[in-house]
Amino acid sequence: MNISITSNVVTITGNIKSVSDYQLIKEKLDSLTQSHKSIILEIKDSISITSSIIGYFTKLVQKEGIDLSIRVGDKSLMELFEDLNLMGLFKVKKG
Repeated sequence: MNISITSNVVTITGNIKSVSDYQLIKEKLDSLTQSHKSIILEIKDSISITSSIIGYFTKLVQKEGIDLSIRVGDKSLMELFEDLNLMGLFKVKKG
């Protein structure tokens, strides 16, 4: 997994699957939320994400008031967000 950041756009390539992936995403987003209250997260090709990441994203939106929009590149991940009824909360779109 790789992460790149341009302004308030975070782009993740590769599969998100390990604890270290979660830690890296959390570290980068925690830093970014200090200067941006609106974040666009592009998940280019991961087929899934871990429950800890879903929990972290939920905390960002509901507790910290971050305006999070997620753009998903993979159909399976899009279906996961749909199945979990998270399309609205995370403003998930095909991207």
